[in-house]
Amino acid sequence: MFTFTKDCLIGVPEIDDEHKRLFELIAEVDTAVKADDNSVTTAMALLNELKQYAVTHFTHEEAYMASIHDPELERQQKEHQAFVDKVNSYRFSDINDETAKELILELLEYLSKWLMGHILGSDILIGQFEPSNKPTIPVFTEKYKTGIAMIDEEHKTLFDIIGKIHKAIDVELVHDKFDLILDILDELKEYTSVHFADEENYMKEIGYDGLVQQQLLHQKFIETLEELNLDEVDENQEAYLYEFLNFLQNWLINHILKVDKLIPVK
Repeated sequence: MFTFTKDCLIGVPEIDDEHKRLFELIAEVDTAVKADDNSVTTAMALLNELKQYAVTHFTHEEAYMASIHDPELERQQKEHQAFVDKVNSYRFSDINDETAKELILELLEYLSKWLMGHILGSDILIGQFEPSNKPTIPVFTEKYKTGIAMIDEEHKTLFDIIGKIHKAIDVELVHDKFDLILDILDELKEYTSVHFADEENYMKEIGYDGLVQQQLLHQKFIETLEELNLDEVDENQEAYLYEFLNFLQNWLINHILKVDKLIPVK
């Protein structure tokens, strides 16, 4: 199970405190279900408390995002609802204690992974987005360097590809510019997968204990890339692309500064 560490702090005290409590509740359920006496009954009571607390937390978090006009509010709401739906899909009635224990442990694994990935992949970006339809082109500078040559070079390439998307969106008088943009996005998806594989292999080589956390975040980012579908956007495709691009580059920048820079240089 994951635990709450300083890496999970997003800088909003109320949200940070509630995240910490969610981790504590997961740990309490885990301890209870592994106990000998009345383990399932106690674990189920704590699990229900955890579910209710998560919904309360999501309400607080969304209210805060609305108060600062965070453009990522809708994306967060969808992620929160997916979490609630997943938890509610588990049924514990009419099963024996042993099966209930297995289901609870399975659910706890999902909860801890989801929570860690959500905090470091989405919540850490709360308040980081300017409510603007047109983000600026990111430039790879010294502050983004990890000191690991291979990783730094690949990060620079990711910045360059994002820059190409910016330029493609800005091109006027190009009838099929969205085809061009989709081609570059495909390039970004492919290169991102290569980069994440290289980065994870490096972490395996040095025995980095943050590997699992990184794998979760990488998978989340890839899933976000796969969400882009211009066919579903009938109007304002350009505005939609800028919003999506804003998320991608802010995610990458924050991931490098707050996660990748923790990877030791061998």
